[in-house]
Amino acid sequence: MAMDGSIPPKSELALTQSLEQVRATLSGPKKKGTVRAWLVLNTTGQAQVFEAGKSDIMSRTGLPGRDLRSLDPVLSYPSSILGRERAIVINLENIKAIVTHNEVLLLNSRDPSVTPFIEELQKRLHFHYHSCHTQEADDEISNKNNIHESEDLKSRIGSSQRFSKRFSKFIDQDESIKMEDEVESKDGSEVLPFEFVALEACLEATCSRLDSEARTLEKEAHPALDKLTSSISTLNLERVRQIKSRLVAITGRVQKVRDELEHLLNDDGDMAEMYLTEKFQQSLENSSTSSINERDDMDDEEFQSAIDDRVAAEISSEVSESANDTRSAMVKNFDVKELEMLLEPYFVQIDGTLNTVSTLREYVDNTEDYLNIMLDDKQNHLLQMGVLLSTATVVVNFFIVVAGILGMNIRFNLFNDVPPGNTRFLWTCGGGTFSCVVLYIFAIAWYKQKRLLER
Repeated sequence: MAMDGSIPPKSELALTQSLEQVRATLSGPKKKGTVRAWLVLNTTGQAQVFEAGKSDIMSRTGLPGRDLRSLDPVLSYPSSILGRERAIVINLENIKAIVTHNEVLLLNSRDPSVTPFIEELQKRLHFHYHSCHTQEADDEISNKNNIHESEDLKSRIGSSQRFSKRFSKFIDQDESIKMEDEVESKDGSEVLPFEFVALEACLEATCSRLDSEARTLEKEAHPALDKLTSSISTLNLERVRQIKSRLVAITGRVQKVRDELEHLLNDDGDMAEMYLTEKFQQSLENSSTSSINERDDMDDEEFQSAIDDRVAAEISSEVSESANDTRSAMVKNFDVKELEMLLEPYFVQIDGTLNTVSTLREYVDNTEDYLNIMLDDKQNHLLQMGVLLSTATVVVNFFIVVAGILGMNIRFNLFNDVPPGNTRFLWTCGGGTFSCVVLYIFAIAWYKQKRLLER
């Protein structure tokens, strides 16, 4: 320490470093984001596994954190299909994927139940890649043929100036019709965009799996329920209980997928957001146009720099508003019929699966009602048996009272004479028994008259 009481610079630096070490020790190691293994499938269907954190996926796909949270296997989120600006988030059963305009990112690729889906998706992407290249080659050949034919026609009709305009209109119409026909493939069906191919594979795998589980459960449920109605036992009841638990679970899963597809089909805006390829192409066109405009306006740069400081905020706000308006107008201009035709068959399939499980649920409920009726009937029979036994007990108690009174150690003139006494004893026992039977029959008749017992 210096003479004036101040701390030397070296001592102060050492003290600062020691304090930082103590803080680091107390705070412990810094927590890093969760790194997960993602399987990436490109346009050719080739697979590649890479590890990335949440922030890396967000920067790569442009998705917010709340959308990635729905794909977390630790959390339990319902099935959903979300269309965003640059990607489609698919959370369908065990399929958790992010689809962009040129790649598919799968989260739980190591799940054995997802392996068949990955193989099928690779086949589809590979076929889609070759279909697109074949279509591009056919378009180039057809364009060359159209140009040659148009030049030939123009040379033939060049001598007639009076009909030149008419023939030129005819040529233009013919070329436009041919270009519209060439959009379709050789078999008459249009080649779907990359994101729709991946989405269709996910929907087909999910709907097929749910339908298979529903039909398997239906085959197991009917024999078990029929066996339970014929023989009510603990084993049969436990088996039916397990079937009902599985039925409730699969009904909820099917209902969630159906509701999600119905929501998409009823909202054109959400369907338009899923046209990633068209949005990407339009963004490229807009960027190329803006670059050309910037190149033309380079001479006015000095003039623009003079007023940038004053209107920078206004320009940025107007640009953002115009970009949003352009994007919304661009989305509204998309024709969603293609995606609607793609989703409609799977909606019908999942709706049929829901009808299957609903019918099975009604059958289970009917079986439960039948069992409850049978148990109530047996309980009624037991109650009637209890009434009969209780009535017989009350009637017999009257005779027991008489026997108790006669069995007392008291002298009775009834048994003084021996020969007559035996006769009187027999008459007493016979009369008491007959009286009990008469009272019991009278009680049963009264019960039936009051409808307390079945006739």
